[in-house]
Amino acid sequence: MGRVPPHREVNAIARAVEQLRAAGVPYIDLSESNPTRVGLPYPPGILDALADPRALVYEPHPLGLRSARAAVAGEFERRGTAVDPEHLLLSASTSEAYSWLFKLLCDPGDAVLVPQPSYPLFEYLGALEGVRTISYPLAYHGRWEIDIHGMGDAPESTRAVLAVSPNNPTGSFLSARDIDALTSICRARGWALIIDEVFADYPIDVDRPITDIAARAGVLAFTLGGASKSIGLPQVKLGWTLVGGPAPQREAALRALEVIADTFLSVSTPVQAAAARLLRDGTAVRTAIHQRVRTNLSTAKRLMPQFPAGNLLPVEGGWSLLVRVPAVRSEEQIVLDLLERERILVHPGFFFDMPHEAFVVVSLLPDSDVFADAFARMLHHVI
Repeated sequence: MGRVPPHREVNAIARAVEQLRAAGVPYIDLSESNPTRVGLPYPPGILDALADPRALVYEPHPLGLRSARAAVAGEFERRGTAVDPEHLLLSASTSEAYSWLFKLLCDPGDAVLVPQPSYPLFEYLGALEGVRTISYPLAYHGRWEIDIHGMGDAPESTRAVLAVSPNNPTGSFLSARDIDALTSICRARGWALIIDEVFADYPIDVDRPITDIAARAGVLAFTLGGASKSIGLPQVKLGWTLVGGPAPQREAALRALEVIADTFLSVSTPVQAAAARLLRDGTAVRTAIHQRVRTNLSTAKRLMPQFPAGNLLPVEGGWSLLVRVPAVRSEEQIVLDLLERERILVHPGFFFDMPHEAFVVVSLLPDSDVFADAFARMLHHVI
């Protein structure tokens, strides 16, 4: 089935949503990925730590306050990985961390390899830094795996490979074989390895996923995470990057990143002073998110067999669910019709650059009663 260029399709859906909002027409957002808008229980006073008196003293450190980096190192330790706080860099977000890494690794016109399908962010971030992004495929054979063979044709200007584990929207963690293949080609080609692990705290149907990959990589590697997903607090603006790999390359990268970060000094002192308490108190939020995601996935699995013309793709982790639906209409039309007739919003598969139609992508974050009703009505409409 032919496709309209994605930006036109997305704009058509965005216009339809804006028209509903302007008319005051309510709808159910099954694409909602903001944990602060789905009725999760947040501990009272969780943000009180931002009033820590230490925040009144401004003594910036480019890599982040030592106390804050030690608190983040504790998050790695919670998952079973010992991390030296001196190998951590704080940023205001993972998006900013990408920007800094592209500055570190690339000159204008250089290339970074990015996964397909994935969240549509990397092309924009690369363009802002004058960096080309070249897609490599994730192949689905009962589970998603990296198709490493096409990387051999990457241009000489390639400087890094980017992977997301678990991926959004496929929900797939990198396997040991994926990681071995990535590190082997990075070693052979002199590339750096960037691993986005923002959803690593939310494994579902997988035993002992491999996480904190930069800590165990044999090449220059970076693991990205942040409070936005780990403790459901996107508004506090705290991200982190673990720098790993052979000591000489790691130390050189940290020195260069210190210069880059010193140019911006973007992480606020109140957030850094509060980091230890935020990460501690955020444990309850993470637990609530995990329970919500598992409950909604269980609901989806219970409802799906009633609609044999479609199916759910396996989810190993994260907050998203891929639903394969009959390709009798374009994904754009499926989403627009669902919004018009049922007042339910979902993402089309092309938003994540799925290789073919037809898929819809739903968030597993909404209130469980709302999700159960809307997901059932969605299936009735699209299948």
